[in-house]
Amino acid sequence: MNDIKKKRYDILGPKVAEALEARGFEAYYFETAAQAREKALELIAPDASVGYGGSVTINALGLKEILRQRGNTMFDRDLAANPAEKKAIEHAAFNADWFLMGSNAISEDGQLINIDGIGNRVAALIYGPENVLVAAGMNKVVKNVDDAWSRARNTAAPENMARFDGLKTPCKATGSCADCLSPDCICNQLVHTRRCKPPKRIKVFLIGEDLGL
Repeated sequence: MNDIKKKRYDILGPKVAEALEARGFEAYYFETAAQAREKALELIAPDASVGYGGSVTINALGLKEILRQRGNTMFDRDLAANPAEKKAIEHAAFNADWFLMGSNAISEDGQLINIDGIGNRVAALIYGPENVLVAAGMNKVVKNVDDAWSRARNTAAPENMARFDGLKTPCKATGSCADCLSPDCICNQLVHTRRCKPPKRIKVFLIGEDLGL
């Protein structure tokens, strides 16, 4: 990442964190992923249970592996032996002390926009786990909610589709959203989180690096 972009992130990031705080979120800006990872390990107690949604950003932070090695109880769907067991683990994660996820886009005035395939990730964001940690690189931050929806549908969704072998959608072929009704569509649940209630339940980590899709 070039120095000019980094300077912009370090100026804008704290302002977006303030906007998130005004909407009831507990928000932080970190210049580096290492700082964000250290804070996450401080907030999440060693005896806490942890679930997660599919997130390139969370994977980039390496949090799941560290928490597992530390001895936290993990609702780890990646270790499921079959689809039924995976579904059971995803349901169990709604009762976790913490749920880890990314966000498809965040507006400068502190609103979250997320699109989901089966809905487990956004369902946990809305209700269930005691605490939710949303980690997002500053590349996810856009000017306003309209731009956030555009990013989620025209950037995040096509790039996420490229991760999945065997699935077929128009955006995977063209790189752009077609508002499709494909059986493999991953844009089925569209969630706009404009405030956090109860206050501070959702912790948003803004990271001054380009992380995630």
